[in-house]
Amino acid sequence: MAETSGVERAAAGPHGGKRPRVVIIGGGFGGLACADGLGGQDVDVVVIDRRNHNLFQPLLYQVATAALSPADIAEPIRKSLGRHRNITVELAEVSGIDAQNREVLFADSEPVAYDYLVIATGSDYNYFGHDEWRQVAPGLKSLREARLIRQNLLSAFEMAERKENLELRRAALTTVIIGGGPTGVEMAGAVSELGRFMISREFRRIHPDEMRVLLIEAGPRLLAAFPEELSDYASDYLGKVGVEVMTNHRVLSIEPGRVELAAETIRCGAVVWGAGVKASPAAEWLGLAGDRLGRLPVSETLQVPGHPDIFAIGDTALARDEKGEPLPAIAQVAKQQGQHVGRQIRHLIAGKGGPEAFRFHNRGNTAVIGRNAAVFDFGRFRLKGRFAWFLWALIHVYLLINFEKRVLVSIQWLFRYLTHQRGARIIDEPPLGERTSGPNRPAVLDQPAPIRS
Repeated sequence: MAETSGVERAAAGPHGGKRPRVVIIGGGFGGLACADGLGGQDVDVVVIDRRNHNLFQPLLYQVATAALSPADIAEPIRKSLGRHRNITVELAEVSGIDAQNREVLFADSEPVAYDYLVIATGSDYNYFGHDEWRQVAPGLKSLREARLIRQNLLSAFEMAERKENLELRRAALTTVIIGGGPTGVEMAGAVSELGRFMISREFRRIHPDEMRVLLIEAGPRLLAAFPEELSDYASDYLGKVGVEVMTNHRVLSIEPGRVELAAETIRCGAVVWGAGVKASPAAEWLGLAGDRLGRLPVSETLQVPGHPDIFAIGDTALARDEKGEPLPAIAQVAKQQGQHVGRQIRHLIAGKGGPEAFRFHNRGNTAVIGRNAAVFDFGRFRLKGRFAWFLWALIHVYLLINFEKRVLVSIQWLFRYLTHQRGARIIDEPPLGERTSGPNRPAVLDQPAPIRS
């Protein structure tokens, strides 16, 4: 018997019926919200992701700084959607979209056909033409990157403990964080807290005053998307906990063990990147021109112009608010868009009229800075300090994927708050051939770095 094509399989559906098929590319906030809205409906849904888990990215920095374990903020997509019998999950990496034939393409398998397509592929860090920096300065978009940052940080402390030379010890204890947005600010405060409490309690040769945390921002201030009042508060707080804030500084190069600025070269044990994002290649898949960040333009109904059967949501979509400003690349936008698109597809399938315009309901923009310190911007009013920190914690616990994760994270946060201890301080043993070198060990130069004038 001859094999059926992807189009024929779509027509028949996975259960042999004639139900329409919705394909969702991406299992993040937006993709899961859309899939959940279509769960149990008279439609076949296929969720495709190159990872087998959904990830609560706002708390990745806590994995990187040993406050939480990876399993605390991640869950298999199959588990999240398993209660919906009309949803199928496929672990695969998309290579393109054939919009004419309504197929999602892969490099290593047959295409998957669709009647409606939802692109929720998220974003990646933008290294501004220097992708080679990624190996030295990982960002925070995946569990692998978070574990690598944790590995670099903890290994740098261990290396410093063995250094007799004070200058080399201080170089190993220097962490450079590039980017003054929420990710950079959160990382800077968390690294400072991790190092100072851990060094004072558990190490014998190194001292907290030998540690340096540098937060480098190319613009004039931190948290540029927040009001200046909250930006100033964040900068002042970070200064009080020992973080050196360097605004109006642009990075020229990054090499193992050093970061080069216009005025100086900083020797360091670890580097973290958080200086900007770019969209997934979804625009390229459709042969369309994205904006400067690669985002795919969409209409107010979140449909791709010229393709009424294709929706794009989350970080990969260039959606605008009522004032014509691009919506921010944050979790609440993606989740609301996913819920909206799920409803619209249900209405289209049921013949209840065309799609409605999406309206974003802003529930506030927030960033945590450190222990008992956060900022919250609600537009009309603003919060900062302990109460903002408590509200940030409540919201992030609520947004976790299920009750089990909420309980586990809450207990660990309470324990950490009372004891200052970090429970996930594990350094992976490198492979046998990399015991003395390799990406799992921080590279600190043995000679002083030159000062550039």
